Amino acid sequence: SAQLNNGQWSVNLNLTGTGATQWDTLAQQQFHAIIGIDLDGQVISAPITQPTQSSFTSFGGTVQISGSFTEDQAKALATELNYGALPAVMIYTIFYYRVLGLVVVSGLAVTGALLWSIIAWMGQAFNTTIDLAGVIGIIVSIGITVDSYIVYFERLKDEARSGRTVRTSVDRGFKSAFRTVLAADFVSLLGAVVLYKFSIGPVQGFALFLGISTVLDVAVTYFFTRPFVILLGRSRSATEAKGMGVARGLGVGAGVEA
Repeated sequence: SAQLNNGQWSVNLNLTGTGATQWDTLAQQQFHAIIGIDLDGQVISAPITQPTQSSFTSFGGTVQISGSFTEDQAKALATELNYGALPAVMIYTIFYYRVLGLVVVSGLAVTGALLWSIIAWMGQAFNTTIDLAGVIGIIVSIGITVDSYIVYFERLKDEARSGRTVRTSVDRGFKSAFRTVLAADFVSLLGAVVLYKFSIGPVQGFALFLGISTVLDVAVTYFFTRPFVILLGRSRSATEAKGMGVARGLGVGAGVEA
């Protein structure tokens, strides 16, 4: 949690029993050194371990990260450490797009299940394993997938705000949005192919899983996201639901054609 102490903002963490032991072991090994905290491929904090102490002492399950934080920076770091970047993105999409945000969560779950099945099949068929580089490729692809949803939903907003009903908007909006998704995914896939062809070692693993995830994004967008959103747009209860309806998420009235 973010706390104000003596006029300075800090982030306090309460660790579990196992986490406290593991942190003490790491902190003792890195005493007076920088420990980078990585989340989704990005270092979100890099504190120095007990910089004011002459010798290491156990944290006792409580860790404080201090520095020149503003209130917003401290709260943002606390949120990322507590929930992670991906859950925070999911919560934001539900808050911003209402019931359409559930489409994002469901779509990511479907993509994850398909990707896991492909990885399992590759392991049995080709005796391959996914390494850290491959994991990073998948993480990068999550951003591409979420961008596809945002492109679609923002296009739906444009259609709805032009005076069309929600039902008409979800039918028409996908066509133009899908062209944008295809263009973006083509560039990503082309980059993955080039990397795989002209690189060796771990970079190939990154490129391979980035490419697979990009192809899955196109498939899931067309065969899952599109029918799901159209189904919601044609449902009066989903469109007019108080607070969470499709119309509220698009910022328009709840017009639904019969």
